[in-house]
Amino acid sequence: MGSLSPVHWIIVLVVVLLLFGPARLAGVGKGLGEGIKSFKRGLSDDDRPEGEASDQKQLPKVDTKDPDAKNA
Repeated sequence: MGSLSPVHWIIVLVVVLLLFGPARLAGVGKGLGEGIKSFKRGLSDDDRPEGEASDQKQLPKVDTKDPDAKNA
């Protein structure tokens, strides 16, 4: 009455496959993988300083000279 043997796990997996079908299980696996990747990416972004965040866009450089001013 202890843990499940490998034969029991195979039977459980076959029953789950029959209940949900391969397409739904593939979708669940894909969603789970994307969720884990997003979670890891979120953790690594928190470790970076504010200026080094990867999803921050660089602002274009602006010429601060007055266009109406005469060159000296």
